[in-house]
Amino acid sequence: MPLLLPARPPLHDRVRAGFRARVSGDPTGAPDWVRDIATVGGGPGWFEPDGVVWRVHGDLSTLVGGIAALLGQGTHPLALAGVQRHSSYRTDPWARLAGTARWLVVSTFGSAELAGREAARVRAMHERVRGTAGDGRAYSASDPDLLRWVHLAFTDAFLAAQDACGHDLSRRFGPGWGDVYVRDWARSAHALGARDLPTGRAELAEALRAVRPSLAPVPEDLRAFIAAPAGLSRPERVVYGRLARAGGLVLSPVLADLAGVPGRAAGRGRARQLRGARWSLRALQLALGPYSPSEEAARYRTGRGPRPVWLDDHP
Repeated sequence: MPLLLPARPPLHDRVRAGFRARVSGDPTGAPDWVRDIATVGGGPGWFEPDGVVWRVHGDLSTLVGGIAALLGQGTHPLALAGVQRHSSYRTDPWARLAGTARWLVVSTFGSAELAGREAARVRAMHERVRGTAGDGRAYSASDPDLLRWVHLAFTDAFLAAQDACGHDLSRRFGPGWGDVYVRDWARSAHALGARDLPTGRAELAEALRAVRPSLAPVPEDLRAFIAAPAGLSRPERVVYGRLARAGGLVLSPVLADLAGVPGRAAGRGRARQLRGARWSLRALQLALGPYSPSEEAARYRTGRGPRPVWLDDHP
């Protein structure tokens, strides 16, 4: 009698579950805070449904943008001190990723009630992140200047990643979509306590240049960690390597030398490496489907889509 082995799920199902477990902590991609996007509150939330912020944060280019944002944020010694001393990113980087993803997607896709609740949760966490950096300077995660810096680096990275690796939004929103993104996404940072935020691409670039004197080179160990975090399977390392190289190619020229990467001003080879990242993202998109569970939840809440199947599977 032949030995009967348990059937393996299709490749797309395994890829989908593995990716969603990485970014949300749940193989369905729908932990409780994603389910809340579908069920808590009503109305469109902080951002226009199917508008620029939805489309940027619903694009897988955010994977490249996230890597670039980490590199950029790491150039600020006080922001870096807070992360190093009050974060589990080295021992459990994927839990850290899931925590960041929660703030991003709830702010983007949640109702106004849920987004406000999430902002309050993050503000309370920030109040506990304070101390003294190695050079003797005090830091606090609730400092408006540090919050502003984190927002600047994040916004620039996600905008550049969308330009380089994401779908072309100019066809839908016109050539000024980047200015709309910078202006609208500032609402999330204002809710955390940041002030004096740029309202367009040009102001964002100028704000980055103005902060440059306060920045320092990213430590080598952090650069190595971002380039190759632990815990990835061999196929994941291949894909992540492409995305990490792309992250280094979309970083602002103001920050690139401090992060030890080529940045957006890179010359030969940049187009080829970005093309490889785009191919990887398109293949991953085929496995994941057109919408993330977070966006499925938001589309259901706002009457733009069916009730997600996973919403009924919750024990």
